[in-house]
Amino acid sequence: MQLRLEACRCERTNGPLILRPTSGKPVDRRDVYRMVLRIAKVAGIPRHVSPHSLRHAAITNALDAGVPLRDAQILARHADPRTTEHYDRARGNLDRHAVHFLTAYVAGV
Repeated sequence: MQLRLEACRCERTNGPLILRPTSGKPVDRRDVYRMVLRIAKVAGIPRHVSPHSLRHAAITNALDAGVPLRDAQILARHADPRTTEHYDRARGNLDRHAVHFLTAYVAGV
């Protein structure tokens, strides 16, 4: 992955990381959307994937990995932690319910 990022950067030390190969201009939202669709298709992902669904997945995975809500909020650049909680697709998962954590604490696990 690091080599691919270095290849995108070339000799530049500032400015946009990813440029359009034909014009050399920075990619825009539509370019990124098309890239995500193309990669998902090649990967054989059967459902619709967008940059926004990747954002949801990143926040959910960060919270599942134990990243504190405040840090996930900063990652997502949300002003309100409730917005970050809304992005958490696993928020209904009972394995993450506070009762499980309290029970484990009381049991000394």
